[in-house]
Amino acid sequence: MSRIANHRLLRGLAAAVLAVGTIATAVAPANATGATHPAVASNVKNVCGAAKPGYDRCFAQIRTDVHEPAHVGRIAGAAGAVAVGTPAPAGFGPADLHSAYNLPTTGGANQTVAIVDAGDDPTAEADLAVYRNTYGLPACTTANGCFTKVNERGAATPLPADAGWGVEIALDLDMVSAACPQCKILLVEADHPTGTDLGASVDTAVGLGATEVSNSYGATESSVTSSDTAHYTHPGVAIVASSGDDGYGIPSEPAVFSSVISVGGTSLTKDSSARGWSESAWQEAGSGCSAWVDKPTWQTDPNCPGRMVADVAAVADPQTGLAVYASTDGPRGWIVVGGTSASSPFVAGVIALAGNPAEYPNASRFYASSAQAGLNDVVGGDNVTSQDCGGDYQCTATVGYDGPTGMGTPNGLAAF
Repeated sequence: MSRIANHRLLRGLAAAVLAVGTIATAVAPANATGATHPAVASNVKNVCGAAKPGYDRCFAQIRTDVHEPAHVGRIAGAAGAVAVGTPAPAGFGPADLHSAYNLPTTGGANQTVAIVDAGDDPTAEADLAVYRNTYGLPACTTANGCFTKVNERGAATPLPADAGWGVEIALDLDMVSAACPQCKILLVEADHPTGTDLGASVDTAVGLGATEVSNSYGATESSVTSSDTAHYTHPGVAIVASSGDDGYGIPSEPAVFSSVISVGGTSLTKDSSARGWSESAWQEAGSGCSAWVDKPTWQTDPNCPGRMVADVAAVADPQTGLAVYASTDGPRGWIVVGGTSASSPFVAGVIALAGNPAEYPNASRFYASSAQAGLNDVVGGDNVTSQDCGGDYQCTATVGYDGPTGMGTPNGLAAF
């Protein structure tokens, strides 16, 4: 038996064991695909619940102890911060993220970042306007041609019913805006959170001219994973996906596809270092070794014979989370949100900021030796939740490549 075939057999047995629940772990109930969910902190909840068979779930997590209703008359300062004397929303804003990741404030004006989500967010454009106005970002509206919202067939109407992903959609829009204020944004709303509908929505986004597509959702990979690959293979367009919020274990699709840039997650903290920030692996960031997707030639980590997730990372820990404005499917106003649902659209925005989407038929660009100076190597922390890799790089952030944070986080645009 070949090494990859043997690996598939072993991982298939492991998945079967998880599906029938014979491993006793102190985690939340398994979802419908058989993957176990780690217990989240008491002040955090998943925006999307467990997925039904054949469905995907979004990976956004919301802080339940932080909620700030909309401020009447909040005005952004000329430098992109709220006016002096007006308290900023809790959570990191665009200026924080540009500082942490050494990003320029201009670029990407010729790029269109698409976000693919399920169901309609009827307040998406209005909520985006509040976020961008608060932080002094240029307006991005339907009227000025910056913002477009369509259904999975690419039409403005009819839009799908609300699927409970309103906070996820607001997070995606705000993170693209934070990374690339000059980018155009295309929101494609799938009819249902199924692999078929979401995959079709990715195809629609590319057909409408998206240069980057972010996907903040996933389902546990399985023997049918390869049937969805074509939807996420679009040479000339950077396809980005969240690695998941289940910690180390069986990886999620679409993040596991070799044509996709898989984005893991970190905890981000201000400090007194020369950078001014420090990062460690976020405990719930998804990582894992594929049993069904062969190892790409550009990925050379030693202990996984298949595709390894993730490739790169950015902040995802809701405890060090992002300020988001939302008014659908949750408390109206400012909230703090995390999950790899945040890191995927942010990295898609960074790719757009650099303006080189054709360089991403896959994630190989990040593995080149020339890219290392443009990435912060994250060392410290792990994503051990329901499964342990014995301290291996697959679940522990170490020097060089590791599963939770990939090759690292953005340090300017040199690697992009």
